[in-house]
Amino acid sequence: MNWKIHAWVAGIVWCAAATWAQDAPKIEKIDPPNWWVNMPKAMLLVKGENLSHATFTLSDAHLRIAQVKSSPNGHWAELWLNASPQKAEEVTISARNTAGKGSATYKFLTRRSTTDGFAGFSSKDVMYLIMTDRFADGDVSNDTVGNREKIRGWHGGDLRGVMQHLDYLQELGITTLWLTPVYQNHEADSYHGYGGTDMYAVDEHYGSMDDLKELSAALHQRGMKLVLDTVPNHVGPKHPWVEDEPEPDWFHGNRAKHSVAQGDFKPLTDPHASWRDQKNVTEGWFADILPDMNQENSAVAQYLTQNAVWWTEMTGADGLRIDTFPYVGRSFWQGFHAQLHGLYPKLTTVGEVFNPDATIVSSFAGGVTRNSLDTGLDTPFDFPSYFALRDVFVKGEPMTKLAETLRMDALYPHPERLTPFLGNHDTTRFLWEKGATLPRLKLAFAVLLTMRGMPQIYSGDEIAMTGGEDPDNRRDFPGGWAGDPQNAFTSGGRSTQQAEMYDWVRELAILRSRCDELQRGEEQVLLADKDTMVYVRGDALNLAANGKRRVIVAINRSQESRSIQLATSDTSLAGGKTIEMLLGSGTIDSSAEYLELKLLGESVTVFSIH
Repeated sequence: MNWKIHAWVAGIVWCAAATWAQDAPKIEKIDPPNWWVNMPKAMLLVKGENLSHATFTLSDAHLRIAQVKSSPNGHWAELWLNASPQKAEEVTISARNTAGKGSATYKFLTRRSTTDGFAGFSSKDVMYLIMTDRFADGDVSNDTVGNREKIRGWHGGDLRGVMQHLDYLQELGITTLWLTPVYQNHEADSYHGYGGTDMYAVDEHYGSMDDLKELSAALHQRGMKLVLDTVPNHVGPKHPWVEDEPEPDWFHGNRAKHSVAQGDFKPLTDPHASWRDQKNVTEGWFADILPDMNQENSAVAQYLTQNAVWWTEMTGADGLRIDTFPYVGRSFWQGFHAQLHGLYPKLTTVGEVFNPDATIVSSFAGGVTRNSLDTGLDTPFDFPSYFALRDVFVKGEPMTKLAETLRMDALYPHPERLTPFLGNHDTTRFLWEKGATLPRLKLAFAVLLTMRGMPQIYSGDEIAMTGGEDPDNRRDFPGGWAGDPQNAFTSGGRSTQQAEMYDWVRELAILRSRCDELQRGEEQVLLADKDTMVYVRGDALNLAANGKRRVIVAINRSQESRSIQLATSDTSLAGGKTIEMLLGSGTIDSSAEYLELKLLGESVTVFSIH
């Protein structure tokens, strides 16, 4: 390029800069929209115009902006505050350049009472997963798209629809509600919530922030809990950042050039794996569509951590379900959890680690450092037991497969915190699988609701819904919309099969709520073979019963009846004399050293001994 072209380019750049500087700053949006007193100091991400050469000030002389970082195009500015105020107040944030001033008000609010939510969940709870758009339509005024025949479109379910069916959930025995993300998703087919376009707004299809707060309050009044879905890994392809990044490395790659996320997590747990084999897990774009956030950038990490804090404080959430957990680096998770648990000591997080291998899943649990830093995660979902339950009760693999999975509990610092399940919004429905039957689903539910950990139920499984791969597994709950031909929310509206399944799940949940041993006790396997498994729940199972109550669960998968003789010497049942039948129709005879069990075909028998 010759000197004339150089001069021409330089002139254009100078003229553009001069024109830019002639316009006053404009502040259009601030993330987070508010903050709280006596909180960790915040980083405010300001969106606007002409911000790159602006000087920022706050009206409160006690608060200072310790650091400012603006994007070259003037659309973004990061304001790193030095502190949060000690009293609630509204301040003015001003941006000034040679052409003038722009300003916006900003509120620091009083924090919620520590008794207003933030309770966490535990193995005493039963979690119920709701995909909000597919559960119930409680407010037709937000039904901007009414074509329920479009399988990947918005169907109209909303937060008010959830609120209107809390009686149904509580009667079923649910204590904890997990909602898929409520973020704004301005995408044509992003009904699921995982393609966020504004991480500080409730999508209008679901309702409003007031609706979400009201739902949280209604749950807490019933002694129930709220778990929000959070997605620090990625945003939606139509998020404003995708075409206009606040910093050049806000994402891993860009729309034109990026890697695709790989779902093989093994390299992350292999001390001999190269970065070449690991980077596409934590830096790839999920499904080659969803822009991958760069948490190694300190501003991105701060933004995402604050986002989780903001939703928790705004709603009084009791826990967070964390999407695509392994796809984010461990260093971020360590800082993320340190701040969350510092602010909310009882808050519980559960992470999605979609893998059947317990050696991999356990490596992401809090307290595990064998693969570098401790993530701080309270518990991962129990995907290994999900795969084992499907293998055993659908594919006909021996019951020893489930016992072998339980043996891997030694890998977890807190196996009692694990969250087992039979299915979720990313898996096929149990009854859709080849070989699945209603009796087998009932047996699988019996194990789910009596095994260690906190069971999670996917909305609709309790009424034997079916469905194949996504999105067929996300059918509308029958009765959630006016004019539905049946209403499975009511006992009179359920088919015979739906009623049989619902009543069974409810009976198991009630049994669980009445037995402390099933809610928090240890688990000891006494027998596992091709078709049968017998296990014990209770405290101090390394000791003989001798008056301690033990709850025994006996599963017979075979269609044939079976008699079993169990030696009780040197087991947790030794010394037990009194037997009480809790569920089922099997028979139990006891002697000083043996239990004789007679189990019907495809049955579960639950009894106690002390």
